[in-house]
Amino acid sequence: MSITYSKVRCIVDLEAIRHNYRLMKKDAGNVVPVIKSDAYGHGLEQVARALEDEGAANFAVGYVQEAVDLRKAGISGDIISLLGPVDMDDCEAIIEHDIVGFVGHFETLARLAYKADGRPVRISLKFDTGMSRLGFTREELPKLKAFLRGRPNIVPVMASSHLAVADDPASREITAAQAQVFCEIVEDLRASGFAVQASLANSAAIMGHEGCRLDVQRAGISLYGGNPYAGTEWESLGDDLRPAMQVAAPVLHVHTLDKGRGISYGHTFTADRDMTVAVVGAGYADCYSRGLSNTGWVNVGGVRCPIVGRVCMQMTAVDLSPAEAAGVQVKTGDDAWLLGGPGDGRISPQDLADWWGTITYEVFCVLGMNRREYPDT
Repeated sequence: MSITYSKVRCIVDLEAIRHNYRLMKKDAGNVVPVIKSDAYGHGLEQVARALEDEGAANFAVGYVQEAVDLRKAGISGDIISLLGPVDMDDCEAIIEHDIVGFVGHFETLARLAYKADGRPVRISLKFDTGMSRLGFTREELPKLKAFLRGRPNIVPVMASSHLAVADDPASREITAAQAQVFCEIVEDLRASGFAVQASLANSAAIMGHEGCRLDVQRAGISLYGGNPYAGTEWESLGDDLRPAMQVAAPVLHVHTLDKGRGISYGHTFTADRDMTVAVVGAGYADCYSRGLSNTGWVNVGGVRCPIVGRVCMQMTAVDLSPAEAAGVQVKTGDDAWLLGGPGDGRISPQDLADWWGTITYEVFCVLGMNRREYPDT
């Protein structure tokens, strides 16, 4: 459920997402946008519509229900469910709505075949080539082919796998080994009469591993401006990506914190001088992590100001000294930017993720649960 009761605003730049999609397509050909988990917090239907305008016909989501939601919204192209059918209801849904479900173990295949009862079902065969999470193994290929030959209505149209360390240039040999195993599997399937498209590359592979770019690429974090190579020797590969999300919250109060006084729960911060603080209307109930206490920064008037004391359920205090030094006067009702914002104080997704002790994926997914605005629509 979206957070509708707070004053936190999540502003989504759909043109930035379109721009990032064009970048991914430039060198990678057939790119399927991954818009799972409500488009990483950016809005499932809104992002799908924006990318349709850029020529995207097919999309990938996580659970089957998101695929059904897209069908009901009028998306007519192929929709891939990366998690595939989990239960009988999901099996019925992918048959009824012609969704291409990832299938990676025999129990799911049997369940799907039983539910289909002769009706045609298109699937993507998921293989484990090194992620050690989900998928058939290469050793299971003979059994898998025999199963499929006995059920001609179950039609594999794609073979897929997931890369474990494509975002780590130091582990490029592992990525190359996964690609080799996967290509051998695809070759075996095709030689056995299964006309499957091959899909392996994620955002990092699209950007940095040409050997992983096969028939279908799956672009995820890069669409939203997250650089999978941030902090690595290949970081510059993401220089042209544009962050699509900004998050703002109102300043609720501005007051003086005298030297020697503590602030917020537990008094984990005590002022070492007289200072002006702003109380911002955002906290962990708004998916702004308590882990940012005394660690994160907020962009106020284009200037980064440090968080002081503990992040509370719906409030966070910041030291306005840097803003005052820059001549910025802050008053009640002004915007404080948790992500993005104006000027040199702009907070990038990677900045916030680093302070938070997480990754940009989580930053987008959770902050995107707040009320969203789409200025360019």
